[in-house]
This record gives sequence, C-alpha cells and structure tokens, in this order.
Amino acid sequence: MLRSAMLAVARIGAVRRGLVAFPPTRTVVDRFVSGETLDDCVRVVRRLADQGILTTVDHLGEDVTDAATARATSDAYLALIARLQQEGLTASCEVSIKLTAFGLALPGGEEIAYANAERVCAAARAAGTTVTVDMEDHTVTDATLAIVDRLREGYPETGTVLQAYLLRTPADCARYATPGSRIRLCKGAYDEPASVAHRDRARVDAAYLECLRILMKGEGYPMVASHDPAMIEAALAYADLVGRAPGTFELQMLYGIRTDEQRRLAALGHRVRAYVPYGTDWYGYFTRRLAERPANLAFFLRALVGR
Repeated sequence: MLRSAMLAVARIGAVRRGLVAFPPTRTVVDRFVSGETLDDCVRVVRRLADQGILTTVDHLGEDVTDAATARATSDAYLALIARLQQEGLTASCEVSIKLTAFGLALPGGEEIAYANAERVCAAARAAGTTVTVDMEDHTVTDATLAIVDRLREGYPETGTVLQAYLLRTPADCARYATPGSRIRLCKGAYDEPASVAHRDRARVDAAYLECLRILMKGEGYPMVASHDPAMIEAALAYADLVGRAPGTFELQMLYGIRTDEQRRLAALGHRVRAYVPYGTDWYGYFTRRLAERPANLAFFLRALVGR
C-alpha cells in the first residue's frame, strides 16, 4: 500500500533529515501545524473559537527516551492549560496527550506516564477543561487503556481514542459506551499488520460504521473524528435514528483539513472540534498526515515544485 511505503521511507534517518531541512516542507507543515510556539497555538485557538469551532490542542512529541523529557512534556501541558485559562479559552479548548510523550515506553513507563498524565488531568479540571488521551500504535493499546481507566477513577471526564481499523475495537467501543465516557473514534493512522488491523479501505470503512453505531447507541459522548463525508453523514444519521440531542456528540477534524466544511457544519449548529497541534517535534505527525490522504501528498508535491 502507498501509505505503508510512505511511512517506511519516512522512518529512514536520511529522509527525515532531508525533509526537515528542505525549505518547501515548512510550507506544507504550516498547513497542518498551528506553529512552533505557545503564542502561535493560542492565536489559532482564538481564531477558531471566533468561528464557532471548538479545539483540542496537542503539544507535539512522542516516544521520549528519558524521564526528564517526559516530565518536561508534562510541564509544557501545564503551561498550555494555564495560558488557555488566562486567555479565557478553556470553555472551547481541551488538550490531547500522547502517553509515549509522557514516558510510557521507558522502563517502569506505565507509572511514569500515569503520574505525568495525572498532573495534566488535575490542572485541566482546575482550569475548567478536559483531557483526551490519544491512541498510538497497537503495541501500546492495552497499556494506554489501562492508564485511561486509572485516570478516570479520579477524573471520569478524561476521554480517549479508539481506532476503528484495529480488529479489537468493536469490543472496546462496547466497553466504553457507558455514561460519562468520552470516546474519539478515528479510522487509524499507523501502519499496522493484518494480524491486528484491517488493511483494506472498504473493511476499515465498514469497521468504522460498526463502531460508530455502537457508540451512538451507547450512553457515552461520541467524538466522531473523520474527514470522510460518508462517515460524517452516517454519524448525523445515526444520531437522528437513536434520538441523540444536539450537544451529546461532536464531529472532529484535523486543523488545516476541510476547513470550509468545519465552518459549514458549525454554522448548522453541530459541535465541531479541530485537532490543533503545535511545537517543534512535528515530523511524525506530519508524515502520518501525508500518508493517510492522497490529497495531502499532492499538496506537498506541488509545494516541492513551487506550484
């Protein structure tokens, strides 16, 4: 598959160094990443709030290699939350965290990541906002959900992400379709083996619809993360079918993708949230965005040739 090939090439060190140093890359990164600084991020969050679009902010980083960096990432989220509160933006903006950025892959990583995440959950609650724990590749799914379960004991408003392409996900959706849960359902952006994930697009779509039905029929708060018009239409149809009131679910898209559609849906009265990343460690996020949609790759190639 094209996505698999792209992600494999992107992991080559020389390719990474070349792309990061290549000036046209910055043009494309700026489409998907709000900026490198907290000031950049806040400007985007405020602009989107003025357009009626909610946000969730990701301080970019993953797979840290030492406890000090993991703690520093947690500290960066505390600064982010404090700034959002200072700017009066916590009503429209929450934060998204990756547990490998909080130390999950380190020796004793589950405890390290839990401690760092708990600090962020406490700060978010005090500021009047929430935390959603991102999902990463399948090797950390069990550990991520175990930490989410622990966090929800003290902070039941904590959300998480389930990836429809994983074979296990319908069962996970049924488990979390409970009162108070907040589940972001996405298709999945990592290159997973066929032993754990659907790799055919039609099967991924079918799995997404199955998971969507489970969440919409459940008692939690579904967060429908998709740019696919068919999936968005299905989400709205399922919501009507089961009698979900406005405000009991939301639609989510990535910053910089289908922005006109985000504004259109928000203008119709739907809760729409944009996933807004910022920071200097943008490479992994950027390459997944290129790999998951041909239109993103085409945009990048046009930038490379100056068109």
